Amino acid sequence: MLCGLCIVRMVMLHVVGMCHLRGEFWFQKLMAWTFFLLCFFFFKAGYFNKTVAGSTGAFVRDKALRLLIPYLAWGLIGNAVYFSFLYGWPQLFGRTLRQVQWIHLWQTSQFYGNPPTWFLFSFFLMYVIVHLWRRWMPRVNWLWPLLPALSYWLWTQGNPLWMSLGNVPMAVFCFELGHWWHEAERHLPRGWFVVLSVLLVVLFLYGNRHWHGECDMALNKWVQRPWGAVVNTVCAVCGLSGLLLSLPLRRVPVFGFIGEHSMVFFVMHYPIIYLYYMGLAVCHVGVRGHWSHAVGMLAIIFVVCALLVPRIERVPWLSGRFPKKVES
Repeated sequence: MLCGLCIVRMVMLHVVGMCHLRGEFWFQKLMAWTFFLLCFFFFKAGYFNKTVAGSTGAFVRDKALRLLIPYLAWGLIGNAVYFSFLYGWPQLFGRTLRQVQWIHLWQTSQFYGNPPTWFLFSFFLMYVIVHLWRRWMPRVNWLWPLLPALSYWLWTQGNPLWMSLGNVPMAVFCFELGHWWHEAERHLPRGWFVVLSVLLVVLFLYGNRHWHGECDMALNKWVQRPWGAVVNTVCAVCGLSGLLLSLPLRRVPVFGFIGEHSMVFFVMHYPIIYLYYMGLAVCHVGVRGHWSHAVGMLAIIFVVCALLVPRIERVPWLSGRFPKKVES
């Protein structure tokens, strides 16, 4: 369910941003109290991951199929949507076209028309780094809690690494956090694990108010207190996941469905946003400052993605669901 909430939050952020409505006070508060949800995807990967061992070549090939192929495919789909409007109606989008920089991909790992795909590239690198780290440098694995400091330092240096590599240390940190939180759940009595989870949630509620900080992983941008961002993220993802996994809470089917098929909602939502936004621009209808368009866009995204889930998931190069090869 928490994964489904992460997707809803992300789509909402992008839609509201496209409509230039992020300045609303209530929306800013909502984002400030849910900033950690993107980190949860990396945390979840570490929590449920069974192993990163095995042949390096086979491991990298498998992750490339499941992450890099959809990264390229949906990036190109986003390009097709975006540039079809730019070149099709140059009288409307000429100014935007003149601002296009072809080095953009190498600088940010983001495609025009589908910028959130950076996540898949960073996710791939996270897996590769964890695999190599555990395979070749197991004795220094205890250094993983220091990785947020490396991401923060790269931000202070102007994020000099290409392809958004500055966010990868933070991604590896969240992955390792998920792994060790799973180990804590296995070894602690259930009652103590629930108590610890409650304490972490309480600490997050206090800490996010009094020492707030955020890490925007898309840009590796740190705002306000960096140590607050790390502490509050740890408390939130561990505490909330611990409660959801330990207590017999009632599941919400809608969020469960979105979370189960999160890949489809993730890769498809931004091209749909551009189809809506640029399609209306061609009809000389603007969405800026209109909540009606934001609500309409959200409804279209979730309905279209839900309807296309079975079709997209049957195509491996779009969904990353390639058959897993069993090594002999």
